[in-house]
Amino acid sequence: MARPRIVTLEVNITPTQAVRALRELAQSADWEWKREEGKRLVDRMMVIMPITNATRTFRLAVVSGEGKGIVMTAWQEVAGSSGGITKVEWVVPGHLTEKPFRDVLRAWCARHPNCPWRWSFGQRSVIGFLLPVWRRSRREFRKFGFDTKKSGWPVEANWPPVGWPDAREEE
Repeated sequence: MARPRIVTLEVNITPTQAVRALRELAQSADWEWKREEGKRLVDRMMVIMPITNATRTFRLAVVSGEGKGIVMTAWQEVAGSSGGITKVEWVVPGHLTEKPFRDVLRAWCARHPNCPWRWSFGQRSVIGFLLPVWRRSRREFRKFGFDTKKSGWPVEANWPPVGWPDAREEE
């Protein structure tokens, strides 16, 4: 069995929205899941020195079904003096590392009403224009086969694949 892979993505949704999307995806695929809350230490830059704070984390683990072993943890970090950036950490078991995880990630993204790797002008104004998050997030999603250009959203084409319920049909 291959080692689990850890993927951390920076997204423009709240941690609760991220966990809710995976929960809905797991429920629609008839996977059993377990939810946990916790705390995580994060560094926040204040003027010239970092200050360590604890932030609330939300975790959802798939415990049975085809997605068994997937664990997603979401939290929000405040990079500067205000505004938060949500980080989503996926722990992907070895048997799901390539195409199966890409399918899960694509179905997870399709459940969001807005593009997870693109921030609005207002969000950038609050968080900060010069942060490396904006390009890094697009680059990470591009590695998973997403079209990160403006014409690439919403995720359409043949998504979700056969067997995955479509979030857009429910709306």
